[in-house]
Amino acid sequence: MQFGGWEMTVAATVDHELNELKREFLDEAREKVDEMQSVVDGGSRDSASLDRLAYLAHQLKGSGGSYGYQQISDDATKLETAIESLAGNNGDPVSLDKKIRRHVTNLRNEIDGALKELS
Repeated sequence: MQFGGWEMTVAATVDHELNELKREFLDEAREKVDEMQSVVDGGSRDSASLDRLAYLAHQLKGSGGSYGYQQISDDATKLETAIESLAGNNGDPVSLDKKIRRHVTNLRNEIDGALKELS
């Protein structure tokens, strides 16, 4: 099927706008991961810190898939589960802390990789 000039212009505009939305999402996701990293590096595992980590992970879990970034959503789901386990004292705290750190790193890598693809 061939597209005329108008259809190609519309398709290019839609692609550009979608990519801009993805960039905005990824920029916001990076800010969330930066905040997560600060909490994790700060070492505080009080209720407020764990609640904040879980909230940020939950946001990424929901929005990642909506923008076509299923791996971000999957990593955020695993992160949220590890945080909830730590908050509920369901497992070894040292092991769960390592999982949390690994998932935050994975999210950062996924986000950075997705941003490079859009560049």
